[in-house]
Amino acid sequence: SNFGNKRSYTPNPVATNFGTSSSSLQETYPQILKTPLSAGNPQKSGYKSWTPQIGYSATSSSVSAHAPSVIVAVVEGRGLARGEIGMASIDLKSPQIILSQFADNTTYAKVITKLKILSPLEIIMSNTACVVGNSTKLFTLITENFKNVNFSTIQRKYFNETKGLEYIEQLCITEFSTVLLEVQSKYYCLAAVAALLKYVEFIQNSVYAPKSLKICFQGSEQTAMIDSSSAQNLELLINNQDCRNNHTLFGVLNYTKTPGGSRRLRSNILEPLVDIETINMRLDCVQELLQDEELFFGLQSVISRFLDTEQLLSVLVQIPKQDTVNAAESKITNLIYLKHTLELVEPLKITLKNCNTPLLRAYYGSLEDKRFEIILEKIKTVINGDARYMKGCLNMRTQKCYAVKSHINEFLDIARRTYTEIVDDIAGMITQLAEKYSLPLRTSFSSARGFFIQMTTDCTVLPTDQLPSEFIKISKVKNSYSFTSADLIKMNERCQESLREIYHMTYMIVCKLLSEIYEHIHCLYKLSDTVSMLDMLLSFAHACTLSDYVRPEFTDTLAIKQGWHPILEKISVEKPVANNTYITEGSNFLIITGPNMSGKSTYLKQIALCQIMAQIGSYVPAEYSSFRIAEQIFTRISTDDDIETNSSTFMKEMKEIAYILHNANDKSLIIIDELGRGTNTEEGIGICYAVCEYLLSLKAFTLFATHFLELCHIDVLYPNVENMHFEVQHVKNASRNKEAILYTYKLSKGLTEEKNYGLKAAEVSSLPQSIVMDAKEITTQITRKILQHQRSTPEMERQRAVYHLATRLVQTARNSQLDPDSLRMYLNNLKKKYEEDLCKAEQVPGKTEE
Repeated sequence: SNFGNKRSYTPNPVATNFGTSSSSLQETYPQILKTPLSAGNPQKSGYKSWTPQIGYSATSSSVSAHAPSVIVAVVEGRGLARGEIGMASIDLKSPQIILSQFADNTTYAKVITKLKILSPLEIIMSNTACVVGNSTKLFTLITENFKNVNFSTIQRKYFNETKGLEYIEQLCITEFSTVLLEVQSKYYCLAAVAALLKYVEFIQNSVYAPKSLKICFQGSEQTAMIDSSSAQNLELLINNQDCRNNHTLFGVLNYTKTPGGSRRLRSNILEPLVDIETINMRLDCVQELLQDEELFFGLQSVISRFLDTEQLLSVLVQIPKQDTVNAAESKITNLIYLKHTLELVEPLKITLKNCNTPLLRAYYGSLEDKRFEIILEKIKTVINGDARYMKGCLNMRTQKCYAVKSHINEFLDIARRTYTEIVDDIAGMITQLAEKYSLPLRTSFSSARGFFIQMTTDCTVLPTDQLPSEFIKISKVKNSYSFTSADLIKMNERCQESLREIYHMTYMIVCKLLSEIYEHIHCLYKLSDTVSMLDMLLSFAHACTLSDYVRPEFTDTLAIKQGWHPILEKISVEKPVANNTYITEGSNFLIITGPNMSGKSTYLKQIALCQIMAQIGSYVPAEYSSFRIAEQIFTRISTDDDIETNSSTFMKEMKEIAYILHNANDKSLIIIDELGRGTNTEEGIGICYAVCEYLLSLKAFTLFATHFLELCHIDVLYPNVENMHFEVQHVKNASRNKEAILYTYKLSKGLTEEKNYGLKAAEVSSLPQSIVMDAKEITTQITRKILQHQRSTPEMERQRAVYHLATRLVQTARNSQLDPDSLRMYLNNLKKKYEEDLCKAEQVPGKTEE
């Protein structure tokens, strides 16, 4: 069979068909580009070949720490098992496979969210899932949501759970072998990993060394779910106005020093923790780092010297199927990086030695693994003690040439002497040319050109602005010339030939050394995990030192005293206005009103951002904070239309709110900023009312900002609704003899007393005065017709008073840490408040609220 036919079809992205016979393809897809891999090299077969190991290094600055490098295999059960999803993913920069299997509903929200978090380079699915005219709903949804991702389809037979289990037994390192017990009956993730590994080996043209991969199973219940729309609305990773600036939550918290730490922070922001014990362990670490200045700066100093340990591991555990110069150079480079990394273990241990928190103690314990010393000793028997990672391509080339000790291989020593002589000859030749022409020439080097000549000069040295004819390939930048000569080009070629010999012989020695240390290399997984976690915790501590953040508590209440927006603080010259928040099971639905630009949207986003910060183990921007763990965070904020999916503003609103209603549960945090604005007022209010009533049936914490003041009267029927509003002040503008609105950005209880604030905003704009006057007149008439009168009866008010008393008592019983006298005083105050509410209830008859 053709093990890699390329095919393309519209409307889906270019996809690769792997192991499908050409005849069956022609029946399915009308347009086929046949490229049988049996004809030779994959590169010649129209195949994209990702080989980040070759030419990629653990310090590669040209590749972003967040550039897509993940390949994911997705498979869905058939028949009665439809909706059961198996996923397996591998990062080409990190030798770790993550497996997951879970049941999803017909919206496939979990699959899409997980894929968005992984940000894949390529997605693999079975060819039976995407037959034209009969593709599965899952395939259709994935292709709609991931338009810029490569798709590959491979034959269903490669999704083989038995083969998947064999792969895991063969490749999983001993420390993580318990994963076998977790996945042995999870057939779909086993099927996915079988297809994934077969495919990766194929495109990478290399195999993984036995017992070299970290394989772990992740259920969907260990982290909170934030859908991609909410991540975008809250600007967790990307700023909505300018994707290049770092005014995001990631930008606020990212003071990491290593690519691994940066990747860990990114994944934590997208998937916050839900386990209070784990979160508190992280918070303990941050607290210790803040209290112990010596520990903070000592750790920061050591961590900043680490390279990308995960990527280094990924390179080391792969065995190329073909020995090339690039593969040889890459292996030598990465062995030097490995030596550099292992030499940092001891300084890191010394820094952590006197830590007190359990997590930091555990990391110190993991560094006491004897295998670090064993590997380093084995490396030092072959590699020179002073061989180390250095910046600059010529410095690094020299390190690679002389990495292996002398007298291990005579031919290598001879080749190195030859190389040294050639380099000396080049330097001598350029010195002679400088003397010959009386020019200030100097030797330079670049990885692309090799050795070349450089000269910085002015018009006095070179009056005619002409270089001697012997010099060729001249380029000039300002007063600096770069050029070479025919003799220098020949010497460069000799130099490269000598280098190839050195690299080949060094590679043979390095391969032998690596085969001896493979059995011990698994300790580097622990090191990688330790470094990235410490880096992230240091980053949290660093963010705290720049602002007055507070350690959060975890209860069944969302209570924030004087909290502010973390991103706004970074942008603003002055500190943002702080506000209080109080949401409990007894009043779990906040309706927020206020004029345009009064601060509603900023406040809503602030609550969600603080919740995420607390659940990843960071301090939060407030004077005091307490949170209830949110298993899901939903937002409906944007009011844009969507050309790509042909959705109007209103249709987009409805799709987003439908997603929330389908997936929300009692442990959700729901943020809704405007709803029903894309249709007429009556329908908008009707939709809002119905949505509110549905959400009120849940115990989810909901914050609902609206301009529909009619909606505020829902608190008459539902005692767990709390009305809040943003205050504004009216200031006389003496020069224009008009009233101006002064925004205070302060949140207060009750619904807004402002009426027609849209008209007031229009009035201070450049809208003609006659239009404003007409608008006021028409608004008055319409309001008179559509305003609904809601009567509040004494019985309703009595029930509300009893309800609030009961919820306060339950909350006190659960969470109170007061001493007996304080508790007695608090209960007395509750009693007085209850009696006052009952008195007010008696005065209600005849009262009408508008």
